[in-house]
Amino acid sequence: MSDHPIIFEEWKTGDGALIAVARLNMPKTLNSLSLEMIRLLTPQLKRWAEDPATQAVWLEAEGDKAFCAGGDIVALYRSMTEPQGGNASEGEAFFTEEYELDYLIHTFPKPVVCWGHGIVMGGGMGIMQGASHRVVTEGSKLAMPEITIGLYPDVAAGWFLNRTPGRTGLFLGLTGARLNGPDALFTGLADRFIRHDLKADVVAELCKRNWQDDDGHAVVGSVLRQFERQSTDAIPESPVRTHFDEINRVTDADSLEATVSQLGELAGGEGWVAKATRSLAGASPTSLALVWHHLHGCKHDSLKEVLDKELALSKKCLIKGEFAEGVRALLIDKDQQPRWRYASLAEMESAWIDDFFAR
Repeated sequence: MSDHPIIFEEWKTGDGALIAVARLNMPKTLNSLSLEMIRLLTPQLKRWAEDPATQAVWLEAEGDKAFCAGGDIVALYRSMTEPQGGNASEGEAFFTEEYELDYLIHTFPKPVVCWGHGIVMGGGMGIMQGASHRVVTEGSKLAMPEITIGLYPDVAAGWFLNRTPGRTGLFLGLTGARLNGPDALFTGLADRFIRHDLKADVVAELCKRNWQDDDGHAVVGSVLRQFERQSTDAIPESPVRTHFDEINRVTDADSLEATVSQLGELAGGEGWVAKATRSLAGASPTSLALVWHHLHGCKHDSLKEVLDKELALSKKCLIKGEFAEGVRALLIDKDQQPRWRYASLAEMESAWIDDFFAR
């Protein structure tokens, strides 16, 4: 197997067209997205966008555990704690270029298929959500769990979490709850459910099709629809759909404090909702406030406006300490005992949060 962090290929179709392939190739780190990987993927996507022979792009990952478990936050931690020249320059470069990549995928002029098998979190969600055809499988596990590391759901989450039904986006942002494939379909975070063992057949069928005379999106849609029909027997229940009314009820409040209190009341029970809300107990109060203010502040923004806001907000997160402490506790010292700046929302000073959003 190649040791390159991303493998690029081109599949020939029956009529001589090309399907371009980008395979994330860091399975030992669950294909976590590094700055090097971003700097490989962005220019290659731009070349494929300009290449008349390339009809579509296929995004996948090596290994069965994860499409992409998020950004390389250990490298971000180093940029925060060992900054060169007195600033978090590497971290700023990472967020700047990551969001540029996300925007490029969202606005790509040709079909982009993302095979979102396994773990898809954080930066992986940023890539997947931009694709025009987002495929989930029986093994997909999607989440934006940034509340546990002192960050907030970024990578355009201010845009895509605000477009989920009801208040499910707010629920997902505040809890970091994991979604299965059908959950992703119900919330609008995926387009097709296809069994993972059918992946090779999907690829073979795409390569058989006539691309040069047909609309590329229609070709992809036709093939994915065909294999989705063959996968209905493997579709599990969607807990988010099952608990939709309850999710809307507990997120119906006029303040963050009241919402978190209502969510916390569920944590002592049993089942999916209880498990989903237990993360609140160890979450960064700062992160909860960032989620609340960011999602409410982005409701009517365009994708570009959201990403611009997130870049400014993420740069603040690099220098204010909460993000570094969260990564330290989870991945560096691994003591699972983060010393958050504020122990609770009640203790938090409004000026602390206001400064994150000052531009």
